[in-house]
Parts: sequence; C-alpha cells; structure tokens
Amino acid sequence: MKLVQDMLQGHRLSLARLITKVENRDPDLAEIMTEIYSKTGKAQVWGITGPPGAGKSTLVDRLLEQLRMQGKKIAVVAVDPSSPFTGGAILGDRIRMQKHSGDPHVYIRSLGTRGQHGGLSHATKEVVLILDAAGFDIILVETAGVGQTELEILSLAQTIVVVLVPESGDSIQVMKAGLMEIADVFALNKSDRPEADQLLRELVSMVGMAEHDETSWLMPVRKTEAIKNVGIQELLSSIEAHQAYLTQSGKRLAKTRDFLKNEVKDILSERLNRSIDATFLTTSGQEVMQQLLNRTLDPYSAADILSGVYPTA
Repeated sequence: MKLVQDMLQGHRLSLARLITKVENRDPDLAEIMTEIYSKTGKAQVWGITGPPGAGKSTLVDRLLEQLRMQGKKIAVVAVDPSSPFTGGAILGDRIRMQKHSGDPHVYIRSLGTRGQHGGLSHATKEVVLILDAAGFDIILVETAGVGQTELEILSLAQTIVVVLVPESGDSIQVMKAGLMEIADVFALNKSDRPEADQLLRELVSMVGMAEHDETSWLMPVRKTEAIKNVGIQELLSSIEAHQAYLTQSGKRLAKTRDFLKNEVKDILSERLNRSIDATFLTTSGQEVMQQLLNRTLDPYSAADILSGVYPTA
C-alpha cells in the first residue's frame, strides 16, 4: 500500500491519514496492520494518567522537552474519552504543546471517541503500533482520567506514570487499589501547595505496604511542578529506571506477550460483534428478535440459536 510506504519514508501526511483510517475502522485496516507489523516492536510506550486538572498535559510537554534534548524522536497520543473533538484548539495545555509542531522529530495527535467508547482502546493500541512502525523512539499516551476506559488504554503501556495533585485529598482513598495495580511511577504535581507533603507521606506509605521482595519494582514518588519545570529530570530518571528494570527482569517480554494476546482478542471480538450485528439483520435473526419481544424465547436460547455451531458454556 502506497500510503504505508510513504509513511515508512517519513511522510507526516501519510502518517496522519493512516491514523485516521485506524480511528474510523477503515476496511483497509487489516491490510495496513499486516504491512506495518514487522516494523514494530522497537518503541517504548509510556502511559500518563491521573484525574482531570492534575497537569498531565503540561507534564507531558516538559518530558517531551527533556527527551528531545536527548535526541529522541517522540510521539504523543492524547486521548480524551469525554470529548469527540481533537482538543488541540480549545485546551490550553494542548495549545502549549503545539510549540513542538514544527519539530520533524515530534508528532502529536489527539484521539476522540466520536461516540465509539467500546472501540477506543483498540484503536489507540493500533495507533501506537503505527507510530512504532514510523520510527518514534518513545510514544507518550496521555489519558483524560483513571476510569475503566483509560485503564484499558493503558494496558498497552510499558511504564505508567500516575499524576496526582495535593487536591486529590480523600479521593486517593477510593483510587488506592486501582492505582497500586497500574502505577509504575507516581508524580505528585503542583507540589508547592500546602497539602503536598501529607499526600507524599500517604503515597510513600502506600507503596511500602505493598507486597514485594528483592526482585520487585517499588514505585517511586516524585514531586514535580510542571508549570515551573521543577522535578522533571528526577521524574524522567525514574521512568528510565523502570524501563531498565523491565529489560533486566524479563518483564518487558511478558508485557509484550500480554499486549499481543489482547490485540488478537480485540480483533476477534470486533469481528464477532460485526458478525452478530449482521446476523440480526437476516430473516432468521429478525424472527429470533420477534420471539424475544413476544417473550416466547429467552436471551440465552436466542444466543444458542444464533451461535449455530459455537459451543455454549
């Protein structure tokens, strides 16, 4: 496919068009992924998440600056499940990030659901694969929050940074279990505020109480003030240390295996859902639906009928 070949040669417009095809679940999607897959597997993927207003976009912008000074080629995928818009023209932090738009070694893309919540995580994973094939060294995936959709998206990341602010207050009590499961590094942003030290102690205590041994990764807690560019280098060092840990411990391979298994499962689920939708449009499917409406057939029996040769649990 010419579009893929142009993208592999560094054409940014071709890259943008391929990502749009992924978002729209284009009929060419399988062909695109087949062509790019052998070029993937080289990029580091970092997930940045946290509650709205934590300063994630500003933090990503600062990390981007540091990484560019290292000569790295960086892509940013900003995901906003609450909005169908790109976000770049209306969100202040994203506008500031656009100062990198003239840099040929930086690519920034915002993804919106366009009403398709279920397919967002799958599309985001495939966008990351395309950016990987395009030759970016590090792909930063920023999500709008820490809800279920965001956690699904972050399953693709090798290192996850959870950004919190002192105002998180009691809400951290609610999030503790989930945060401990997904976080690799904590960034306590806006740490010049009075409540910061108390939250820092809570986070450090929470990390210390987690089950671990000498081979475990203990999540570091880094104080940052992204707006003032304070603590960014320390945060970056912690992320890089986690990346090194993944390689040394062999966990990088395990993460890659899980990612690929989930990608195949997503493809199968997507195909099955399309097949089921098509089945309901057939004459027999409409008859089954009418029986369901008449209460002469229950949903489990309907599933057995429509599944045909598929075994039931």
